[in-house]
Amino acid sequence: MTTVERDGAYTFDNGAPDAVPQMHALESFLDPITTRRLARPVLRAGATCWEVGAGGGSMARRIARAVGDEGHVLATDIDPTHLVAEENLHVRRHDVRTEPPPGDAFDLIHARLLLLHLPDRRRVLRTLSGALAPGGWLVVEEFDCTVPQRVLTAPSDDAAKLFAQVMDVMMGVLEDHGADLGWAQDVHTEMALAGLTELDTITHSQSWAGGSTGTSLYETNSRQLEPDLLAAGLSPNQLSAFRRLLQDPGFAVMSYHFVSTRGRLPG
Repeated sequence: MTTVERDGAYTFDNGAPDAVPQMHALESFLDPITTRRLARPVLRAGATCWEVGAGGGSMARRIARAVGDEGHVLATDIDPTHLVAEENLHVRRHDVRTEPPPGDAFDLIHARLLLLHLPDRRRVLRTLSGALAPGGWLVVEEFDCTVPQRVLTAPSDDAAKLFAQVMDVMMGVLEDHGADLGWAQDVHTEMALAGLTELDTITHSQSWAGGSTGTSLYETNSRQLEPDLLAAGLSPNQLSAFRRLLQDPGFAVMSYHFVSTRGRLPG
């Protein structure tokens, strides 16, 4: 996933040094959840599928295995650096904001952690809905960043306050870059307005301990956004202390709330 600022520059760039650990952390947390959401009746053998903003391609590969040799998967991203084509998995550079859909009869379209970063997210969702085949499924998954990450244990009250302070500034930076932190709460309604039926939404969160793959996501994001975080008033010492805290086994925090919504175009 490459995410985009209001001015067209990149917030989380697939070509950035921290992109690979960021993608690996996200895949470790989210792929099992997404895989369950794409199980039958959503995904079937022989289906034609579009993975939008495919990032590192982990879900595109899982989907390609699920649809089998008779199926077809197209993985797109504005920067497909980390995507590798396989027999039934095709890769294409594509900007969903400005280019027409690469087809109009997909049995499954999946977009994860993409639309919340796009200023024209509602229009893009309608575009994705319009690219479904009759009976096809759209699955949109986002973080609900309006829910503060609750600290469960910390070495001290000051450490817990530091985590909350850095995360508050980080969320402000993302908003400044055009993200809608509450978009996940609107997806279900927007899918209904787009004419999709059989709508279904779930929310998932879990505890992340210091030193885990989960807390590494917070650390990676702090590095990717460091210039903006410093410009917003955080000090280098605060960021260093934040990153040390994320490695402390005595620290634990609830993850981002992950919201998965799916709907079907009437057949």
